[in-house]
Amino acid sequence: MATRGASLSFIAGYVDTLGFIALHGLFTAHVTGNFVLIGREVVTPGNDVLLKLLAFPAFVAGIVAVRALVRRRQRAGDDALRSSHLLQAALMLASAACGLAGAGDMATGLLCAAAMGAQNGYGKLLLAQLPASTVMTGNVTQLVIDALDRAGGAERPALAALGAGVLAFAAGCVGGALASRWGMGWGLLPAVAALLAMAAVKGR
Repeated sequence: MATRGASLSFIAGYVDTLGFIALHGLFTAHVTGNFVLIGREVVTPGNDVLLKLLAFPAFVAGIVAVRALVRRRQRAGDDALRSSHLLQAALMLASAACGLAGAGDMATGLLCAAAMGAQNGYGKLLLAQLPASTVMTGNVTQLVIDALDRAGGAERPALAALGAGVLAFAAGCVGGALASRWGMGWGLLPAVAALLAMAAVKGR
């Protein structure tokens, strides 16, 4: 399960950095960065604020969709985590298709934000025992605290998972930056492949 958490952290860092570069400053994996960018627009207006505003409801839509999916799959006794990975992969593939078809930043970015909303959603619903995979601020804070406590002799069993997640996210950021030369269309495909690979492994 810890390996799955690190893989999701890699995907989050990869997709967020890829989107930030290819979509001219849009954060697709978390909301905080877009709030900051919207605040910047108040004093330095630009032409891309609409996408950042619409990214929030798209992100929420991804959470709503995965919540309904998880509820339905759990009632049926199915593998909700596998279905969640497939939903995210489908949204991300649709985003890639928009990028390849030249459909514009709006469609590409909103579908990608919905995909990352889904990851945030099932992370809370199904992987709550793992560190967050998409936002590293809390993880880095906890990692430092746990490392200091471990140095003092305290048991901190989550230390390895925290460290792996932070490192995987950082590696994903580098990968996403390198993939940005391909644009969102081709650049998203490795992340889609990773999600499909995780869906093929029995979740819980």
